[in-house]
Amino acid sequence: MNTIEVIGLGAGDMEQLPLGMYRKLTDKSNKIYLRTEHHPVVDELQKEGVAFQSFDEIYEAYDQFEEVYEQIVKQLMESASGQSIIYAVPGHPMLAERTVQLLLEKEEQGELKVVIAGGQSYLDDLYTALRIDPIEGMQFIDATAFDRFQVQYQGHIIFSQVYDAMIASEVKLAMLEDLKPEHPVTIVTAAGSAYEKIITLTLEELDRSVELGNLTSVYVPPVAKDSLNHQFFRLREVIRELRGPEGCPWDKKQTHESLRKYLIEEAYEFIDAVNQLDDEAMVEELGDVLLQVMLHSQIGEDEGFFTVDDVILSITEKMIRRHPHVFGDVAVDSSEEVVTNWDEIKKQEKSVELESLLDQVPASFPALLQAEDIQKRAAKVGFDWKEAGPVWSKVEEEWQEFKEAQQAADAREMEKELGDLLFSIANLARHYKINAESALQGTNEKFRARFRHMEQKASEQGTALQDMTLDELEKWWNEAKKR
Repeated sequence: MNTIEVIGLGAGDMEQLPLGMYRKLTDKSNKIYLRTEHHPVVDELQKEGVAFQSFDEIYEAYDQFEEVYEQIVKQLMESASGQSIIYAVPGHPMLAERTVQLLLEKEEQGELKVVIAGGQSYLDDLYTALRIDPIEGMQFIDATAFDRFQVQYQGHIIFSQVYDAMIASEVKLAMLEDLKPEHPVTIVTAAGSAYEKIITLTLEELDRSVELGNLTSVYVPPVAKDSLNHQFFRLREVIRELRGPEGCPWDKKQTHESLRKYLIEEAYEFIDAVNQLDDEAMVEELGDVLLQVMLHSQIGEDEGFFTVDDVILSITEKMIRRHPHVFGDVAVDSSEEVVTNWDEIKKQEKSVELESLLDQVPASFPALLQAEDIQKRAAKVGFDWKEAGPVWSKVEEEWQEFKEAQQAADAREMEKELGDLLFSIANLARHYKINAESALQGTNEKFRARFRHMEQKASEQGTALQDMTLDELEKWWNEAKKR
């Protein structure tokens, strides 16, 4: 079977190269391949007459690192056909070396044999150079392929493979989403070798006028918690402390029942911000909604019933389950099909058989929202007019019945008929794909704006609205309408 023996060149110089590795590399009978010749040990080996082939030209031919690594592995496998070869990489073969991982995958598939000969990792020297203890918490991250949300700033962070200014810039831009520009970072090159360089600078300077290369890493020291108030764990800590023994008396005495009204209020205040297209207000009001979620979750945790982790798990799994066209192999052609699938999956999830289809409509909904939801669910089983014409007739019928009750001075009947009229109007809105709740909210806001204009005009004249005649008020109202 084809064999590839992988040797690590160490972190920086010949002194870090074990004797056994040195003998293999200087044995002229061995065919040697290098991932890159940009390594101090290679210069010294060349002086001793060691011949090799590097893959540096592949880096110029591809835009993505993963493509580079896949091509290197492909060429290595072709070169190892019918023979054994040596493949030398910087550092240790099992540390931040993607090509070795790809080779091991090929070995699992039975395509070749991989021998890890060893080498010296630069991590020990890096810890020494930085004088840090990884037991305090440490993340080792590939700078060429990482997600900002992976980064845990409370521990030591080491970005490896910061080859050039472009990668350094990507690291910088990602961290600037969380850290201040003046946050200190340390650039370490060839740790533990005679070529070792250590430079501490600010985050914003990371990609400016600093020499970077294959042996460069970037170290980010732990960040104080009060600089991470935008992250979820901090909100959870704050809420836990507010509800804790030394916390706030008001927060500690709250229950699910006592907080109900606040969740409704905050949700409506967010809707107001949306209607006003006020982004800053949306941020603030969404925060207030999230506060209610966190308080309810902390109460659940305090009482031993559930935690916010359960809340997150529930909604995450629900979203995956109800979007099989995204997370599964279901195909859809329209948003209508998405809704149909959603309803069917939702029906399958319900373990308790409901007595009525309408039991799914929350009784705590505002009346207009209830009306719309009830009508939608009834329509799903065919109990609905297909066109708006009969709905118009129903509206007119309910209006006449309301007038009859009014003429009879029957207050109770008037209330019933007015309810029927409003229900019919909500149904008419639904047939024209108008959200009745939003429509009425828009009218309310319009009335508020015009009424404020009237108040302003009265204030300018030093009088009160109640002292004005209806004709005078009507004049200002029409003026507001024109505005």
